[in-house]
Amino acid sequence: MTLFEELKWRGLIKDISSPELEKKLNEDKITFYWGTDPTADSLHLGHYSSLITAKRLAEYGHKPILLVGGATGLIGDPRPTAEREIMDKKVLEKNLEGIAKQVEKIFDGKATIVNNYDWFKDYEFLDFLRDVGKYINVNYMLDKDIIRRRLETGITYAEFSYTLIQGYDFLRLFQDYDCILQASGSDQWGNITTGIDLIRKITGKTAYGFTMPLVLDKTGKKFGKSEGNALWLDKNKTSSYTLYQYLINTDDSIVIDYLKIFTFLTKEEIEALAKSNKEEPEKRLAHEALAREIITDLHGVEEYNHAVELSHLLFQEKFKNLTKTDIKEIFNEQEIKEVTATTLVDLLIEVGAAKSKREAREFIMSGAIKVNGEKNTSIDSILKEEDYIEKEYIIIKRGKKNYYLGKRKK
Repeated sequence: MTLFEELKWRGLIKDISSPELEKKLNEDKITFYWGTDPTADSLHLGHYSSLITAKRLAEYGHKPILLVGGATGLIGDPRPTAEREIMDKKVLEKNLEGIAKQVEKIFDGKATIVNNYDWFKDYEFLDFLRDVGKYINVNYMLDKDIIRRRLETGITYAEFSYTLIQGYDFLRLFQDYDCILQASGSDQWGNITTGIDLIRKITGKTAYGFTMPLVLDKTGKKFGKSEGNALWLDKNKTSSYTLYQYLINTDDSIVIDYLKIFTFLTKEEIEALAKSNKEEPEKRLAHEALAREIITDLHGVEEYNHAVELSHLLFQEKFKNLTKTDIKEIFNEQEIKEVTATTLVDLLIEVGAAKSKREAREFIMSGAIKVNGEKNTSIDSILKEEDYIEKEYIIIKRGKKNYYLGKRKK
């Protein structure tokens, strides 16, 4: 199938500015761009859906430009509900550096990375109004969906002007790099069309745009920091193991859609996984493929294999094979209590697995307690140094799902 047909099959086309774009994507080699503001020092899984689409275009011979918004990040793209907080310039610079490194890695250094602060830092306000503002009608701006939704609650002039700034970005890339296409998430459609109109009015030439549907989780929320469900691409912020656990537990109803969006698996491979997902869901082959493809692309095959190994060790409760680093990775959101107990009964109380000695004894005698994966039914158990993993950590499991972590006080 053609590139455009593949994008449609994968569910990656929502809005398109002109039918002519299909022919250009299929037959020409064009320069395109995708942009993001540095609101954090790492991109997240929501960004990755757009990046992987950009990578897909690049593999067909199109030239990618990744714009990091050093200027637009100082203003903030209007959100549907409230204005973004103004970001400190030092924080923004740190974020820019982190994002640029991630983009370099994902595209193997084959993408051009630009910062719109470079052309805005010396642009005089009056010049911008003369060069750009006079071409865009206020009524046109008010008709943008994101602005219209904010009118009742209020929108500042800074955020209101954001679409002009991003529109000028497209114009500059069009003039400086012969960039004729902007591709982004569907929430950017209004900003994309502003750029297209600005290019047409100033140069008399045609530019194009298309948007991708926003990728949602199983609750219907988009991935992101503002939604509180960001899965960061930086493995130091979201470990490969955490990412693996999320992906392997993707809801059956959306796992095939995710395979189409996030992976380079072929149509035939994905259709075979869809069949397996329907006929033998217990094998979870589609989920495993999703985790393998994403983690390998982002962090490498060793990180993926390590995530699988940790998952197996957790399932088999072979905790004595873990390192201190492994424990922190697996139980990254679990509170770790500092402990001084010399008996198992006292330890259960210190880590919060029991409220009293009587309750602790009942849990132990009923077989509800495992220490480092091994059942312990002795209420007289004395703790020894070797009971602690690497002489420091101890893992208590009560019942089927309740874990408690202790760290030996030195």
